Order: sequence, then structure tokens, then C-alpha cells
Amino acid sequence: MKELSDARPWGKWVILDQAPGYKVKRIEILPGRRVSLQKHRRRSERWTIVQGAALVICGKQTMRLKAGQSCAIARGCPHRIANRGRSKLVFIEVQTGGYLGEDDIVRLEDDYGRI
Repeated sequence: MKELSDARPWGKWVILDQAPGYKVKRIEILPGRRVSLQKHRRRSERWTIVQGAALVICGKQTMRLKAGQSCAIARGCPHRIANRGRSKLVFIEVQTGGYLGEDDIVRLEDDYGRI
């Protein structure tokens, strides 16, 4: 059985919808936390901020995004999202590609010793 949600050291995620070729997640990042700098071999992602403010690294670009703004992450592009605020950061992640398993994460840097 596939995981429908998971708690992580930085926050949590829940799958809202999925079918062949796509997966939609609601992701929460706790204040002062960030996900690992990572890339994916088999999928691309689009992040849309719905609450809070995010600091996003996508390749060589750094962006500050707020509610209603989004960014596209190409397959193979190193990326990270951080919550520099004092309240929870919430965003919607839409994954597209031929394989969408959690084991398609290649961690390049990690604050929680998971490399």
C-alpha cells in the first residue's frame, strides 16, 4: 500500500490526488525549517504557495514566493524550499512524470542526516 501522508523532521505532507502520470500533495514546512537540497531523475514539480512565505532555490536561482505565487522545477534540477517565517508554510506540489515514487529523491544536502 502506498503512503498517503508522512511526518518529516521539517513538517509533513499528505497526498490529495494521484493517478498515472501525476501526484498532488499538500506540504507543510515548520517555521525555521527546510527540506533537503534535492533533485529527481524521473519527475518534474510545480509548487504553489498557499500560506506563508517561502525561500526557494531552483538551480542557480533563488526566489522569495508568497501566497498565490508558484514556480516550476524541471526534472534533474537541484531544488530546496525553506520557511524563514514564524508561521507554518503551506504549498501544493504537483508532480508529473513516468515515475512518482518517494525513492526518486536524490539528496545533495540535508539538515537531518539523511544522506
